[in-house]
Amino acid sequence: RIRPQLAKEKIEGCHICTFVMPGEPQVVLGKDKAFTYDHVFDMDTQQETIYNHCTEKLIEGCFEGYNATIFAYGQTGSGKTYTMGTGFDVNIGEEELGIIPRAVNHLFRGIEERIQAATEQGKPVPEFKINAQFLELYNEEVLDLFDSTRDIEARKQRSNIKIHEDANGGIYTVGVTTRTVNSAAEMIQCLKLGALSRTTASTQMNVQSSRSHAIFTIHLSLVKKYNRLTNNSEINEFETLTAKFHFVDLAGSERLKRTGATGDRAKEGISINCGLLALGNVISALGDRSKRSTHVPYRDSKLTRLLQDSLGGNSQTMMIACISPSDRDFMETLNTLKYANRARNIKNKVVVNQDRASQQISALRTEIARLQMELMEYKTGKRMVGEDGMEGINDLVHENSMLQTENNNLRVRVKAMQETIDAQRTRLTHYLSNQANQALAKAGEGNEEIANMIQNYIKEIEELRAKLLESEAVSENLRKTLSRASTRSSLYGGPSSFSSALLAPEKEASDVIEMAKKDLQKLKKKEKKKKKSDHEEGEDADEEDDSEEAGDETSEESETEELDEKENVQADLANITCEIAIKQKLIDELENSQRRLHTLRQQYEQKLMMLQNKIKDTQLERDRVLHNMGSVETGTEEKAKKIKVEYERKLSSMNKELQKLQSAQKEHARLLKNQSQYEKQLKKLQLDVTEMKKTKVSLMRQMKDQQERNRAAECRRNREIASLKKDQRRHQLKQMEAQKRQQELVLRRKNEEVTALRRQVRPVSGKVSRKVSLPEPLQEPSHRATPARMHTYGVASSNGARSSPVRMGSAYLSRTARAKWQSLERRVSDIIMQRMTISNMESDMNRLLKQREELTRRRERVSRKREKMAVEGADADRSLASLNEELESLSANIDYINDSIADCQANIMQMEEAKEEGDTVDVTAVISSCNLSEARFLLDHFMNMAINKGLQASQKDSQLKVMEGRLKQTEINSATQNQLLFHMLKEKAEINPELDALLGSALQGGKTTLASDLMKLCGETKQRSKARRRTTTQMELLYASSGDLSCESPTGDFSAPLLPLSERLEAPTDMQGHALGHTPDREQTVSPSALSKKKSLYFNGLPSGVINPVTAPKNSRGAKLQCVYVAEGHTKPVLCVDATDDLLFTGSKDRTCKVWNLVTGQEIMSLADHPSSVVSVRYTSSLVFTVSTAYIKVWDIRDSAKCIRTLTSSGQVGSGDVCSSARSLSIPPGESQINQISLNPSGSFLYAAAGNAVRMWDLRKFVSTGKLTGHLGPVMCLTVDKLGSGQDVVLTGSKDHHIKMYEVAEGAQGSLSSSHTFDPTHQDSVESLAVHRDVLYSGSRDYYIKKWDLASKQLLQQSASAQADWVSALGVVPGSPVLLSGCRGGLLRLWHVDSLAPLGEVRGHDSPINGLATNGSQLFTASDDRTVKVWEAKGPLEEGVH
Repeated sequence: RIRPQLAKEKIEGCHICTFVMPGEPQVVLGKDKAFTYDHVFDMDTQQETIYNHCTEKLIEGCFEGYNATIFAYGQTGSGKTYTMGTGFDVNIGEEELGIIPRAVNHLFRGIEERIQAATEQGKPVPEFKINAQFLELYNEEVLDLFDSTRDIEARKQRSNIKIHEDANGGIYTVGVTTRTVNSAAEMIQCLKLGALSRTTASTQMNVQSSRSHAIFTIHLSLVKKYNRLTNNSEINEFETLTAKFHFVDLAGSERLKRTGATGDRAKEGISINCGLLALGNVISALGDRSKRSTHVPYRDSKLTRLLQDSLGGNSQTMMIACISPSDRDFMETLNTLKYANRARNIKNKVVVNQDRASQQISALRTEIARLQMELMEYKTGKRMVGEDGMEGINDLVHENSMLQTENNNLRVRVKAMQETIDAQRTRLTHYLSNQANQALAKAGEGNEEIANMIQNYIKEIEELRAKLLESEAVSENLRKTLSRASTRSSLYGGPSSFSSALLAPEKEASDVIEMAKKDLQKLKKKEKKKKKSDHEEGEDADEEDDSEEAGDETSEESETEELDEKENVQADLANITCEIAIKQKLIDELENSQRRLHTLRQQYEQKLMMLQNKIKDTQLERDRVLHNMGSVETGTEEKAKKIKVEYERKLSSMNKELQKLQSAQKEHARLLKNQSQYEKQLKKLQLDVTEMKKTKVSLMRQMKDQQERNRAAECRRNREIASLKKDQRRHQLKQMEAQKRQQELVLRRKNEEVTALRRQVRPVSGKVSRKVSLPEPLQEPSHRATPARMHTYGVASSNGARSSPVRMGSAYLSRTARAKWQSLERRVSDIIMQRMTISNMESDMNRLLKQREELTRRRERVSRKREKMAVEGADADRSLASLNEELESLSANIDYINDSIADCQANIMQMEEAKEEGDTVDVTAVISSCNLSEARFLLDHFMNMAINKGLQASQKDSQLKVMEGRLKQTEINSATQNQLLFHMLKEKAEINPELDALLGSALQGGKTTLASDLMKLCGETKQRSKARRRTTTQMELLYASSGDLSCESPTGDFSAPLLPLSERLEAPTDMQGHALGHTPDREQTVSPSALSKKKSLYFNGLPSGVINPVTAPKNSRGAKLQCVYVAEGHTKPVLCVDATDDLLFTGSKDRTCKVWNLVTGQEIMSLADHPSSVVSVRYTSSLVFTVSTAYIKVWDIRDSAKCIRTLTSSGQVGSGDVCSSARSLSIPPGESQINQISLNPSGSFLYAAAGNAVRMWDLRKFVSTGKLTGHLGPVMCLTVDKLGSGQDVVLTGSKDHHIKMYEVAEGAQGSLSSSHTFDPTHQDSVESLAVHRDVLYSGSRDYYIKKWDLASKQLLQQSASAQADWVSALGVVPGSPVLLSGCRGGLLRLWHVDSLAPLGEVRGHDSPINGLATNGSQLFTASDDRTVKVWEAKGPLEEGVH
């Protein structure tokens, strides 16, 4: 539930950081982090809606015997007490009632409804009993809020209330006041009394903050009465149901720095957070799938102990997470949502709470009903007992159900066909009657009576014909039955079983057929004279109908056959057994369809012959009638012609029908041809069935053999393990005996030495005393010895061979323990780094929130001032304009801060997601896999680590105190200087009226807003001064103590309150007050030589490294490129190098970056505390950038070697040194390895090759502006140049063999794609790049160097086999058109920049060359031999190196 914003939050300009998805139970925090729950309620949701969705069903479940719990969780002031309804107010309305009052009213209303319903239905009235308890958990003490005798001071005393657990796992309390309640009003009164006794106090976040957890419990007991009739007697049975409903109002989680709590309030807050922490641990153990098998810490807190039923037990639990929508409470809201998300994964097992008698009665009733059903199934034959004694379902039951289903389907089909036949018969009768009427009308003899009579006759004829067909079908079936019966009787010894019972139906059918034929003959005689032609038409129609029916049956049968074939062939055979059964059914269907086709063919041929005979008879009859009519009536020729035409028409229609039947016959013949294919398919399926049966048998045999082999192998393995364990125990015993003997020898020898020393009576040194004390731990049989101790024992032993087994065992043990310790240490370091990053982000967000609050107040003051001036009149137009400008600038600043807050929140969400995804090391698994000695090893290291961290923390605290003292002193000095400044400006104000007005407004409280105007005035005064002034001004006297000679104006040393806020935001400062966001031109005013001299003063006492001159060997004195100096001081290989004319910077595998003075040849400082090797280093105007793993450290080397910023590969910025100083090779989740960095020529932008992309940084604000994407592999090298238009050109080489060019305009942000990809590509990873004028040189692992034209973006030249090993570094010799390349073999080769012709080679190092840099006159090469060599050209190199 999201509460509405408070008025205070709206006044302070807090934004809403939550958003509810419409129509979805989903809340979005920040920009895009979504959380899904069962219900989500926005700020405008009413109390009634929340109750109807969350609580109503739980109250109804209580009447059925189910426990329920509702608890509200959230930060302090998020609306928990308001939602639950435990904080009663006098002015509260009906619509604002919380969950508990509504639940009480609902409970008693449900009781009344159930009593009334039982009375109306004449049933026994149920009995209800309700008890209430109200507990408070204050400072981990359970207090009774219903105890009226309790003193206020009793809170500080120990409570007498005990928490117990019954046999079923239910939790109950002893010593708590229980009140029996009979009405809703009485319950509400009890709730009010308890709520008034609850502990509340005021904090900075909430005026009335709950200082304890409150649990209001309702116990419901329901006794139901049943009247049962057994053996004509009525028995009363009782069922008792109980339910327990917890309403939990948790105290809010709070942070002391936000609540401002001190004293008792602080102790209460600590106790509250401890209880909520225990609750969170329980929820994590229950909700996290990976921790479900672990122990659930219910006993860590009394809160979790009281709610043990509700969390993972027998209860329906609803958790309401109350959150604040303001971005000021972003972190608390995020933690609450994560807390609730874990709680959503908990699955409770809910059962009805019945007394034992009721449970037993209901169980027996269920058993009786089941047995009665089973008995009925045995009686009906549904169940049966097989020969093996196993119960099963009778097959006849399955068959009967299948037949019933088929019978129902056939009934539906018969009904539909009967309706179709009736409709067709009516249509045929109507058609024939119309034909007869038309014939009579043409002859002139038709009238209405004759037409009706003809229609009736035709209808009767059709009905009789239908009866005739039905009788014939019945007769045919009876004849088949009789033939089958006769066949069986002949087989089984005479027709004794088939007598007149079977012949009677046939006889009856034949009688019906005879009667139908007689009726038909009578009708023919009656209509012969007048309706002869109509009768013939009826016969023709009958023939047509018969032929249509035959054709329909044939087509329908063929379609059915094809569909069955298709369905059976395309069925998905799940396993071999199913395939056998399905194909067996398919075979049966094919055989049946084959028989049906044969029968249909015979019937069809018979009907075809019958129709042909009928056509011939009709033609003969036509000729006979025409002959008779010509002989009898010669005058009726026209009538005869009409009859002839009519007969010819009928004959043509019958011929057409004959053609249709012949085409149907052809189709039938085609189907008969397909029968051969069906037979082939049938044979194939039969073969498949036999093959599958064989396969099934072989597979079962193989499975059985495999099981036997596995069983035998397992037995053999178990025997081997047992024998190995036995041998190991024997070996350990021998080893321990040898160790004991060795220890006894050592002890004896030591005793002899002690005796000899005592005789000599000489003073004992500390080393000897330590040796003497060694035998005591040697006598212990445990394996606590560390590797150092074992080594000491081996030295002290007289026989080294005997101690070797002990050393081997301990070495193996220490190796495994060390591996586990390293994994745990990496995990701890990662967690510390993640939490430090989140903490830094959170502190940045809090700082921005404070700034926004201050700006909002200033804007309110300015707006009120503007309104006041607007009321005064039109004289203040100029002031109104200035106030409007100030309001606009304040609004712009507020918008900028809001955007920064949103970005900070998004970064925090990203880090939280990375923290959840990056949990790769299972700490629990590592610790649980440790044995005793490894656990001691880990504990020892953890203790040392804790001591070291504590020491570092104390040192940091002392440094912090010193810096705070310096800061206070600086503030005092700044205030004094400001006062002097104002006094001096006052003196000048007498002659400058504008300055006088500004000072007057500044004295009224607007110092910060008018500081920029003062600066302008000071600047104008300075500009007016003469160029050749030699006298000291007041401003120079004022700032003479600062000693900053680089800045000519004193503006750089003004304290923060004197600078405008916009300038403070754009130029963040470090603790010394030096601005980091200067423009490049201003930064370059500090000369590196002066800086190096200054540094040499600071660090001259600790010269750990030195640059020594080198004398050239005789064989290389003729070389034009010679090594003149060697810088030595690193303890491991040097990986990178950068240089100016006065300073040299080197990064090494020893996790340090050293700064060297090229003038004095001394190391002036060492930048340490990197997590791993320093792989890249760059310098620009007093800032040094070093790269290690996924971090870029920014060092300010003007006053001391101090890390002022830490940049990450994901775009985060940390203030100071936020990465761990412990050695860690792992990269945190969400980050990627940075391989190289490069600065643009002006020094304002930094480009870092991180993973597959290049991250861009604006060094004026220290923010990430975007990244360059497009590579498919990690970017290994990059270089930056500038176009004539001012754009930066970034050239990158990657492991995907490609070189890409990016054009980055001023102010470009977001993800940028490459403007060009150079082609053809290298054959392997690109390792080095160098730019000389408009030409790019690239070196790769494929041993080639390629030359590219940046203007045309074409390949100009390619060297043939540039090096003996792959090219690792490229650079241009200063002052010469010569390209220098270094390889992994240690050779330096020279190439002409124009022709790329080889000019010779020089042995640079004996180890691989890792980096190459140049300054105005020298070359520097870094190598694996831990040195950096300085080279100079002793002559022109164009003609060769020698």
